[in-house]
Amino acid sequence: MSGATQELHGAHSVRLQRTEWIKVWDPFVRIFHWSLVGLFAFSFLTGDEWKSAHILSGYLIAGLVALRVVWGLIGSEHARFANFIYRPTTVISFLADTARMRATRYIGHNPAGGAMVVALLAAISGIATTGYMMTTDAFWGIEWVEETHEALVYGTLGLVGLHLAGVAFASFEHRENLVRAMLNGWKRSR
Repeated sequence: MSGATQELHGAHSVRLQRTEWIKVWDPFVRIFHWSLVGLFAFSFLTGDEWKSAHILSGYLIAGLVALRVVWGLIGSEHARFANFIYRPTTVISFLADTARMRATRYIGHNPAGGAMVVALLAAISGIATTGYMMTTDAFWGIEWVEETHEALVYGTLGLVGLHLAGVAFASFEHRENLVRAMLNGWKRSR
């Protein structure tokens, strides 16, 4: 093999190695995700202890969720809801395959992950809505609003636990670090 051919072959190999990775999570999705994690934790910890900060955090969360819904309609490929919302039968089938350790690997959200995104957005929207209601004259001190707010918070904590377990399981099953992917945006292309 001549030096020029080796050089070309070496450059081609480097190029092949680079194409092994694909940008999946855009900056907005990553900033949204980690901001929501931080604000939800802050809101949970402040609760009744630091009311004004808790309320401000709730408004920020509501704003983030609203932006994420818009981004789910017009954003990048893997951020769009159309890319990761599946029929319930597909989600159930995926979960059954996961239990058998033979689930298909997805570049973006898998069917269970997509269902979790929808469930978390709905639950957090409910928390923000009931939280706002508690600040109004019409609903201030109404017991069912407060109880619903609290139930949604604890339900969301349960969803977060399932989400973390799913991320850990999928990372193990497909031998990839999904947390790192949500930090830097990159995943293996295969």
